[in-house]
Amino acid sequence: MHAHLRTAPEKAYSRHYVLGLGFHGFHRISYLEWGATKSVNTKRTLFCVHGLTRNARDFDFLAKTLCDRYRIVCPDVVGRGDSDHLISEEGYNYLQYNADMNAVLARLNVSEVDWIGTSMGGIIGMVLASVPQSPIRRLVVNDIGPEVSREALLSIAQYIGKSNTFESLNEVEEHLRKIYAEFAPMTDEDWHQMAKYSSRRTRTGRWRLKVDSRVGDAYRDSISYFDVDMWETWEKITCPVLVLRGKNSSFLTEEVAEKMLACGPQTTLVEFDDTGHTPTLRNDEQVDTITQWLANTPI
Repeated sequence: MHAHLRTAPEKAYSRHYVLGLGFHGFHRISYLEWGATKSVNTKRTLFCVHGLTRNARDFDFLAKTLCDRYRIVCPDVVGRGDSDHLISEEGYNYLQYNADMNAVLARLNVSEVDWIGTSMGGIIGMVLASVPQSPIRRLVVNDIGPEVSREALLSIAQYIGKSNTFESLNEVEEHLRKIYAEFAPMTDEDWHQMAKYSSRRTRTGRWRLKVDSRVGDAYRDSISYFDVDMWETWEKITCPVLVLRGKNSSFLTEEVAEKMLACGPQTTLVEFDDTGHTPTLRNDEQVDTITQWLANTPI
C-alpha cells in the first residue's frame, strides 16, 4: 500500500542546533523537532535516527503522522543533512555518533525516549540501549541487526561519497533511484521529496548531495575482512525491541533476524513484502506497525 506524504503545514516542525565535541573541536548538530507544543511535557519523546548516507527528512511521513501524539526529534548525524562537516574524517565513527546523539538527548531534558533507528541509526540505538542507565525505553531497529556481512558493507562502499555534482534536481533524483533501489515504499512524490532534501544548490548553480564525501572515505577504511559482529552488545539490551525487516534485505538476513528472536532482549519481528534495505517508513502499513507496537508494549 502506497500513501502520499501528509499535507501538514511546514511549520509543524522547528529546527534546532546543539554543539557536539570531538577530538578536533566543536561541531553543530542539527535536529528537527515535531509536535513540540505547550503540552510537550505530557508527550513521550520519539527519537528517530537515519541511515548511513541519509538525513532527518527521511522521517517526515512518520513525524507528520505521529506528531499529535509524540514529541518527535530527528537529528542529522554529523557530516549529513544540515549538521556540520567535521574537520577530520577520523571523527566519522560510531564513538562520535554515539556521543553526539547523547548531546542531543541531553538538550531535550527528558529522562527517557523511544528510539527508531534505520540501519546506522539502529546500530547507534543498539549500542546506547546496551549500556547501564540507558534512557532508551523502547527500541525500534529498522533493517539492521548485530551481524552484517562484509559483502553487504562493500555494496554501500561502491557509491558512498563518490557522487559528483549534478546539473539538476532531476539528475539528483535519478542518482538516488539507482543507489537506493531496495528502498520501499517509494512513490514518485517520495523520490522528488528525497531529492529536494538530500541535496543543495552550489554557487555554480549545480547540485550536490548533503553528505560529506569523507564520510565515504571513513566508511571504506572501517571495513575489515570480517563480518560485523555485535551479538555481545545485543545480549546486553534490556528494553523491548521491535525489529523491522524488508523481506528482500541485503543487510538483515532471515537467519540473523531469527537469531535476534532467540537471544537477547524481548523482541518482536515484522517483515514487509517487496522491500529490501530499507523499509522507508513512508506508508500507513509501516508506520501503523510502529504505532501499535509502541502503544501495546509496556516498559
